[in-house]
Amino acid sequence: MSIEVKHLTKVYGSQYALNDISFEAHKGQVLGFLGPNGAGKSTTMKILTGFIPQTTGEAIVCGQNVEAHPLEIRRMIGYLPESNPLYFDMYVTEYLEFSARIHQLGDKTKSRIDEMLERTGLTAERSKTIRQLSKGYKQRVGLAQAMLHDPKVLILDEPTSGLDPNQLVEIRSLIKQLGKDKTVVFSSHILQEVQAIADRIVIINKGKLVADDTASALQDKLQNQTIVKVEFKQSITNAQLEQIKGVKSFSKLNDGRWSVVSNGETDLRESVFEFAKQKDLTLLHLEKEAYSLEEVFKQLTTSK
Repeated sequence: MSIEVKHLTKVYGSQYALNDISFEAHKGQVLGFLGPNGAGKSTTMKILTGFIPQTTGEAIVCGQNVEAHPLEIRRMIGYLPESNPLYFDMYVTEYLEFSARIHQLGDKTKSRIDEMLERTGLTAERSKTIRQLSKGYKQRVGLAQAMLHDPKVLILDEPTSGLDPNQLVEIRSLIKQLGKDKTVVFSSHILQEVQAIADRIVIINKGKLVADDTASALQDKLQNQTIVKVEFKQSITNAQLEQIKGVKSFSKLNDGRWSVVSNGETDLRESVFEFAKQKDLTLLHLEKEAYSLEEVFKQLTTSK
């Protein structure tokens, strides 16, 4: 395996940013790293790349301890931090040449830069200053520098931030392609994106690991509960919805319908139908839904 995180803990004063988390990531695999804001995602990535030390535990990349061999680890990792620091007054090509010198690419510099410009769709922007680029193209420059030295491991913190829908498709495809022969760990707040790209998903919440599995397996674990989408002709209140037998939670959707979650013991379709009949309500829509990754995420990261 390329990445091993063993009982990793990071404490700031009395606050735990990470609390005894362990997971692995393998070559040829894209690992989606999820969690609410402040969950500890960026902290984990910074420890893996040697930017900050852990308090206890171990971070191992390509068989080497990050704390013991920080320079060797940095040669093997391509890192795109969430803030994506760039030198705005440099030209795109100039910045990548600067990065190539840091990585001591030598005679490979030109060919690697040309390849990265093409793969990230920056060829037409190569002669512009980074300041002139849109946010999406600045993000592509960050991706290009992360991949420039052909690292074994890519750690990407919010790599698709600021991209438009067309750019998203291109970068998604690129990440999946890179994941065939590298180890890729990436975080994102766009759950559909993670589901589309990741082979496996790790979810952390308040510094603790709460899930480590494939998206489909995570969804299957919650299938003992049911979700129904409901629409009544009449307006109803929260207090009325709470009267439905077997209801665990509910939320109003943008289209005026309600998403209602069961407690796992009741078929809500029957309960909603009986509720409508008793209250003399007209039921316009009643549909059972599969658990989405968004619902899984919400279940695992709420009130824990």
